[in-house]
Amino acid sequence: MNSTQPQNPVPFFVTIPHSGEKVPEECSWLKALPEEILMCDVDRFVDRLYEPALGMLKISSIKTEWHRYAADLNRIPEDVDAASVQEHLNAAGLHNRGFHWQITTKKQALMKSPMPLELHEKLIKLIYEPFHESIRNQYRMFNSSSLKSVFQLDAHSMPSLGTSEHRDPGQQRAEIVVSDCKGLSSCPQFVDLVIAAYAKAGFKVGYNWPYFGGRVSEQYGDPKRGQHVVQVEMNRALYMNEETKKLLPDSSAIQQIQEKLQKALAYIQDHLILGLN
Repeated sequence: MNSTQPQNPVPFFVTIPHSGEKVPEECSWLKALPEEILMCDVDRFVDRLYEPALGMLKISSIKTEWHRYAADLNRIPEDVDAASVQEHLNAAGLHNRGFHWQITTKKQALMKSPMPLELHEKLIKLIYEPFHESIRNQYRMFNSSSLKSVFQLDAHSMPSLGTSEHRDPGQQRAEIVVSDCKGLSSCPQFVDLVIAAYAKAGFKVGYNWPYFGGRVSEQYGDPKRGQHVVQVEMNRALYMNEETKKLLPDSSAIQQIQEKLQKALAYIQDHLILGLN
């Protein structure tokens, strides 16, 4: 888990829960997978795309080195079933893509048999708890300054087309999808600000489709307590070959995405300074 804490008084930070590629030694079922399967659902390169802007603007961020198939940080440890954890009370098939992924979004098998409960608990301590404790600490830090509101952007990537495992099979996605758990994880003003920021930076933006927001948004988004969380998905076709999982060879295209992200984050930060908080 990596966390950056620049000296920035704006109550705004970014989480990147799915860019990690490191597989724990205990997760032997993932070790022999070909790259195109192992990286099928990783938000590969999202950290590299955002980090120049985060550094330039001195925005705090939290990410992990660990692979989401081992333990998905946008789920909760209870999102498992008898096919992923031995003798679990949840029926097999309830959480195929839960805390421990059993299949990819292209229906490629990942787990041949459920893991022992002891390993499940070990992965919680190794992967889940450090990441989420860092988020909790970030809120504690801002709240200790008597700020009325704290704003979190949860950054992800998405396939350019929905698969049969998605809500929108075969549909072409927007370049950016902003979601807020159907209005529950953020005040409308912050949602509108994020949408405007990415649009003004030059992206085509969608809202709450096909993504509504995940467990990170659910856990920390609490507008009544002054915690506002918005999930942002970026279309992978903008910067990578979705079959090989490699960055596009055109470095200028990658630089352009990074510059757009800097414009979007700067727009959000500037407007927070002006008084949304």
